[in-house]
Amino acid sequence: LGGWLVVTMRTVAAVLVGVPAAYLVYHHGGSIVRAVFGLPEPGANANQAQSNDDTTDTQVETQAESHLDGTDADVEVLPRLAGVPRELAAVVKEYLRYDPRPESVVAVEKLMSACKDAQCGALADAFVPRIAFGTAGLRSRMAHGYACMNELVVLQTSQGLCEYIAAKHGGRYDFSIVIGYDGRYNSEDFAYRTAAPFLLKGCKVFMFSKLVPTPYVAFAVKRLGCAAGVMVTASHNPKDDNGYKVYWGNGAQIISPHDKGIAAAILANLEPWNADSWNNAFVTSHPSLNDPIDDIHKTYLESIMGLPYRGKRPVNPLPITYTAMHGVGYAYVVAAMEAAGFPKVIPVPEQVSPDPEFPTVEYPNPEEGKGALALAFAAAKSAGSSLILANDPDADRLAVAVKAGSEWRILSGNEVGALLGYWVWKAYKKTGAPASKACMLSSAVSSMILKTMAAKEGFYFEDTLTGFKWMGNRARELQAEGQTILLSFEEAIGFAIGGNVVDKDGVSAAVVLAGMANDCAARNRTLIDELDEIHSKYGFHATFQSYFICRSQPTIDAIFSAIRTSNNGNYPKEVQKERIIRIRDLTTGHDSGEADGVAKLPRQSANMITFWFDSNIVLTLRTSGTEPKIKFYSEIIRENVQGGDAKETVKEALQATVQAVVNDLLQVERYSLQPKSA
Repeated sequence: LGGWLVVTMRTVAAVLVGVPAAYLVYHHGGSIVRAVFGLPEPGANANQAQSNDDTTDTQVETQAESHLDGTDADVEVLPRLAGVPRELAAVVKEYLRYDPRPESVVAVEKLMSACKDAQCGALADAFVPRIAFGTAGLRSRMAHGYACMNELVVLQTSQGLCEYIAAKHGGRYDFSIVIGYDGRYNSEDFAYRTAAPFLLKGCKVFMFSKLVPTPYVAFAVKRLGCAAGVMVTASHNPKDDNGYKVYWGNGAQIISPHDKGIAAAILANLEPWNADSWNNAFVTSHPSLNDPIDDIHKTYLESIMGLPYRGKRPVNPLPITYTAMHGVGYAYVVAAMEAAGFPKVIPVPEQVSPDPEFPTVEYPNPEEGKGALALAFAAAKSAGSSLILANDPDADRLAVAVKAGSEWRILSGNEVGALLGYWVWKAYKKTGAPASKACMLSSAVSSMILKTMAAKEGFYFEDTLTGFKWMGNRARELQAEGQTILLSFEEAIGFAIGGNVVDKDGVSAAVVLAGMANDCAARNRTLIDELDEIHSKYGFHATFQSYFICRSQPTIDAIFSAIRTSNNGNYPKEVQKERIIRIRDLTTGHDSGEADGVAKLPRQSANMITFWFDSNIVLTLRTSGTEPKIKFYSEIIRENVQGGDAKETVKEALQATVQAVVNDLLQVERYSLQPKSA
């Protein structure tokens, strides 16, 4: 049956009118398409790769030959192309026809040189399948090939984005776009490739002339009245990665159906429109190119000054140590602190300047904990500082560490969210505005501390699907209804203060947190004391989250399928003696807690199941859209928990219970899942 399916699909692919087999390979490539065209699976063994390559089909080979000898006739056939499977060769030839620059040819030929007896795993991995455009835009390793981040893929993506926006403007190109980039390798060149198609079509382009934080682009979209914005960044990913993040005209990340519309427009505009697309000088000399850096920097700082939450100028300022994690944040945080009346932060010298190598950290992500903050601890000790603020490389996230006695305590994203929520609510109340007009948001996997606050204080709270794309778009809707957005946050150290920027903003969050810390210091208190006050007032919200590495999608599918059918074809009723009282599965849309059994939050393609236990524990399992991880998040709320020892007891009990439940649900031993600590 398997052989019949492959042969049949080959025949179907060969006779599809107007759909080249090469197109099917690089766009729809996956296990089935690799089988159809005789390509090895990523990492497949030599025997399997050879076996696949031996299978032939006359119609497909004829079509591939025509593709190589016809439409690609203007590209010289590389000597090593003879050792590459025909359909893969067709994709490579098309790529080089679109990007014939000498450096591209040399790089691709190097990939082909690794082919041996038609075994081209590395080459196939670079070209098949094409990198998918989604609500997160693009993010992948940098290399030549349709599966990677490179100048051709960025150019094609920008052509598609331009055409999609034009379609939304009645076919006109009388709109503008803003483009920013971080300090990673190739980010500036990717920004030029982004700008070129819009300039070719007569659009107005605002492109920052220097490295900027991601929130500057989100802010600029609204400030400049742009139809969209693009930020070239891979945020806190490893150094070999880069990305392409898209904002819509409301200043929020795109959501469906924009992602699908843009993806379709990309595939309809793959061939570069003009040779000038590769010419940086064409972009820099174009009369429709504008540099918004001075205006946006000035008005962004003014927007921070306008926040009622930034705190007063301290009489005896608290020394604050800051790390940019080799990213773009330092100059902007210094300027923002100065505008707010705070003294200059104490930098971590080894990490103060942008460096695409990220030489002092394994991962440039302050979420990684003490390892990532080791140099910050040393700098703080030298300066006598008791507070550390850390941005990730594009400065959209904020990590916080507080000196507690002789030890450093790294606050979780949930704890920072609680602190900021408490602080902005107290500031809002002083304005005398009605509580009903105030609103806070958090993601469904974050602590429900803001929900608890809202129930007691009377402001409006709403949780959304995971990710700021959902919170940002919902914030704009609520603003249109007359609500004042005070805070949006997610547990992954992402915070948006107010409604000027509706995406993660580590710069303004740093200023507001500094204001809160200085206010505490003026009253001989610390942020830890403030957390204790929050727990006394709203209950102790203990959380525990972690993840397992799983690089096999079939394994992930099997794990979640087993969860859904573990109870004689139904969801489980009990796990590790913990009785389940409600299950919400946002992959299927099921929610046993709703009268009609249908979840109120939108369905999503990724796996995401939440369990409510009669012990008051809430646990969510979800897969990551950008990493090979199965993540889990848990929380329990306890009243009248006083003192550090009592809180530690609650946290330890939560961790032990959740770990046992998660190990059972995910069948960790059976599938040899790799825990975070490994």
